[in-house]
Amino acid sequence: MPSLDQFVAHWGYVAIFLVVILGNVGLPVPEESILGVAGYMVWHGRFDFPLVVVVALTAAVLGDNMAYWLGRSYGRRVLNRWVGVNSNRLEWMQRFVVRHGMLAVFVARFVAGLRFMAGPLAGSTGLSPMRFFIANLLGAAIYVPVAVGAGYAIGYGFGPQIERFREAAGDLVVGVIVILAVVLWIALAARARARAERRRSS
Repeated sequence: MPSLDQFVAHWGYVAIFLVVILGNVGLPVPEESILGVAGYMVWHGRFDFPLVVVVALTAAVLGDNMAYWLGRSYGRRVLNRWVGVNSNRLEWMQRFVVRHGMLAVFVARFVAGLRFMAGPLAGSTGLSPMRFFIANLLGAAIYVPVAVGAGYAIGYGFGPQIERFREAAGDLVVGVIVILAVVLWIALAARARARAERRRSS
C-alpha cells in the first residue's frame, strides 16, 4: 500500500482498526507501518495519541483472539492451509509455544514473523483461552504504544525537515520514508529483545 499515509489520513481511526485487526488475524497487511504512520500523524496534530493506542490495542487483541479460536477449532488445518508456513518452521513454532506457553505468546508480539502465528498456534496446542488472553493483552499493551511512539518520535525529531521535504518531493516519497524508518526501528528493537531473551534462556 504505497499511499498508506493518505489512506490513514482519509479513513482515520477506522483505517488503523481495520489494518491492525486484519494483520493480527494473519492477512498480509502493513500493521507495523500503519501504527508508525499514525504516530507521525499524532505528532502532526491530526490524531490523538491515547485514542490511537486504544483503537490499535483493541484491534490487535480482537484479531489475535479470532486467530486463536480458529486454531483451537481447526488446528493444523488452519496452520497448514490458511497460514501457509512450511512444515519445518511450523514444527519449531509449535514446540516453542508448547514449551513456553504464555511467555511464547508474549514474546511473539515483538517478532514480525511469529506475531500473526501466536493465536492459531496457541489455540491448536491447547493453551487455555484465559492464559492466551492475558499474555496477548500484555504483549499488545507494550507493543502498540511503542510502535505508535516510534512514529511520533520520528515526527518529533525530524518532523520539520520531513514536512519541508514533503512540500518538495510529495506525500508519496515522504510516506515511504516514514514507513521504512518505523519498520527498521521496530525490527532493530525486536532483534535486540530476541537476543536478550536467548541469553536469559541459555
